[in-house]
Amino acid sequence: MGNIVCGFLAILSAFEGHTTTACWFIVLAGFLDALDGKVARLSGATSQFGVELDSLADFLSFGVAPAVLVYSIKLNTLGKWGWIISIVFIMAASYRLARFNLLADTEEKKDFLGLPVPVAAFALVSYIIFSFKMWGQLEYGELLVSMIILLAMLMVSQVRYEFMPDRFDTKQNRIKLIIALVVIPIIVIKPRLTLFPLVSLYILYGLIRELYRLFTVGVVKVAGRSQRRRRSDREENNDQE
Repeated sequence: MGNIVCGFLAILSAFEGHTTTACWFIVLAGFLDALDGKVARLSGATSQFGVELDSLADFLSFGVAPAVLVYSIKLNTLGKWGWIISIVFIMAASYRLARFNLLADTEEKKDFLGLPVPVAAFALVSYIIFSFKMWGQLEYGELLVSMIILLAMLMVSQVRYEFMPDRFDTKQNRIKLIIALVVIPIIVIKPRLTLFPLVSLYILYGLIRELYRLFTVGVVKVAGRSQRRRRSDREENNDQE
């Protein structure tokens, strides 16, 4: 419920021209969203009702609120293309959340399928916060427009992203814990300057890992075809002999 309240306050702040305040409300919504999920799983209080309520809150705070914010600060200057781009982002967020609910008990336990909606929202608002910190206003607005389009594509894509586990009983999970223990203090010390670069690194890491996976799969397929071709040639030569 706190997530929902923050999303609504972010929209109101965007309407009233309080841009950075709206951004921080979305960041706070993200903190509450992460906190309630962890607490529910650790306490064994998860339920389908909680899953549905969480998705509705996420849609407001990380789908509608960022779209309204970006529209109010930049996209409104693009005419009809501005609201079209905003609608595309909202539709991608709703699609991603619906898919997450269907896969929550299966594939999503291993990795996030598609960029998580909160991360997409964090990328947008963290850039706005970073820009206001560096230049006192939004600079390179074209980059923000490109980002919202790219993020919408990543949300509905098949690119897999790492998640933070509840248990750290494996080597991989312990490495994630160490990274979190390093990253969190950095964000707390300099949030305005570090949040955007760190979110960008997470997004780029997922893209690079996916490209590497596709390359590896391609190499294996090519190698497999070559082996089958050589085996077929040997069998054909044996038949001729």
